[in-house]
Amino acid sequence: MQDFCEIEPYPMPDAGELPRNTASWSPDPNRAALVLLDLQHGSLRAFPSGEAPLTDLVRNVAALREACEAIGVPVAYAAQPGLLTEAQQGLGTDFRPRAELLGPADRAFPGEIAPGPADWVFTKRRYSAFHETSLHWWLREAGRDQLVIAGVHAHLGVLTTAVDAFTRDLQPFVVADAVADRSAADHRLTLGYVAGSCGVTLTTKQLVAGLPAPRNS
Repeated sequence: MQDFCEIEPYPMPDAGELPRNTASWSPDPNRAALVLLDLQHGSLRAFPSGEAPLTDLVRNVAALREACEAIGVPVAYAAQPGLLTEAQQGLGTDFRPRAELLGPADRAFPGEIAPGPADWVFTKRRYSAFHETSLHWWLREAGRDQLVIAGVHAHLGVLTTAVDAFTRDLQPFVVADAVADRSAADHRLTLGYVAGSCGVTLTTKQLVAGLPAPRNS
């Protein structure tokens, strides 16, 4: 198993490299919400600093969040807690045996993609952002049945959250160049599975271009 501290740089996929989507869904700003997964320093430090995919990830997540905030699309952050015990990890201890203690610096978000005052931040302890959280309740309360997903790692939290959304009859959209993974191969695997089985993949540019212009204040 590859250690998470050994991630090699790799380029983000562009629109021409995305798999063909089976579903013909389109993001609707009146139906969608944005959820950002595991974007704390403690998760991002495994990626090479100053190189792709990290540089592109941060830039594109910032663009997504800004575009959604400007037109009133709700934004949520799934964040890891300060202490993840073996009991909370459950079977995850067989894959990442050491329970992690994240200090304040590790739990913080990079300034460019930090939550805003209106954003909802909730604790995520397993791969799926729905597991033992109130994410589904939050979406229902907001009247949302589409979920735009970005963050890390693509083949873990992003993929399982997309599958979980699909099983709840929520349409998931995975932003291909606003997620990152431990390798380009795992990144591509995630996009292929989502496009073929449970959701829609698209780029940051494609998603933002489909949103209406913000109203003048």
